[in-house]
Amino acid sequence: MLIAPHDDIYFMKRALQEAQAAYDKSEIPIGAVIVADNQIIARAHNLTQTLGDVTAHAEMLAITAAANFLGGKYLHKCTLYVTIEPCQMCAGALFWSQIPTIVYGAPDTQRGCIAMKTTLHPKTKISGGVLAKEAADLLQQFFTEKRNLQ
Repeated sequence: MLIAPHDDIYFMKRALQEAQAAYDKSEIPIGAVIVADNQIIARAHNLTQTLGDVTAHAEMLAITAAANFLGGKYLHKCTLYVTIEPCQMCAGALFWSQIPTIVYGAPDTQRGCIAMKTTLHPKTKISGGVLAKEAADLLQQFFTEKRNLQ
């Protein structure tokens, strides 16, 4: 029996589940999954507050988990799905991982890798807008709640 391949929306929904897990922990709600051969091999969400580590972004944690799963540092033949456009730090790590495809939900027009003109690996293709409204709405709700608590 053949299993139909999943699409970008399916995997972005899994990344949004990770973002919700971050939200539930009072972390900035960004989630990521890394896919190889139509299978999620890594999933993560922001844990900067929990770990007290400014580098504990969803993408960084997912890269580490995927490399461990694959047994090597390069993420060839993988796709990263992340709810918000990667920042410059994460884009740098993605460059070194040589991941060929990045799909993000909502853009980050101030700190995103595109706005910051970050160089990605020459073989990496990046696209955005997949479930962008859902990703942006969750982020907006998080920051609205944080402001109202102050």
